[in-house]
Amino acid sequence: MPRILVVDDDPMVGATIEVLLQRQGFDVTLTDGGETGLAALESQAFDVMLVDIFMPHMRGFESIRIFHERAPATPLIAMSGYAFASSASPSPDFLRMALELGATRCLRKPFTPEALLTTIRECLAGAGASAPPKDQKEAP
Repeated sequence: MPRILVVDDDPMVGATIEVLLQRQGFDVTLTDGGETGLAALESQAFDVMLVDIFMPHMRGFESIRIFHERAPATPLIAMSGYAFASSASPSPDFLRMALELGATRCLRKPFTPEALLTTIRECLAGAGASAPPKDQKEAP
């Protein structure tokens, strides 16, 4: 059973993801922020990490970078629901920035259950599911 770490400060989002994934047969650990997510990562291994980009106390980009450094072989899916007030003004692409910091994939909130499950399954397939990667090297 694949183990998924979910790090999101919004209790409703976290609980919704947790229930969805548990119903699909995943072993889910839900944490409410970067610090608790890192503590969970130190105490057990995960097959995939879902990390919100914007959280209080530990900024999401900092979380993405640290989570990736601590578990570089574990696929990390960055999530963001950040909306800009004006689509006319140029704005940074936070999800692209997360990819540059080590995220494997990104999801823009709100996302559908199907999009979440597809993204997780693609990450698991790319990482060899629950098995440790065999001579897999990170792309430069």
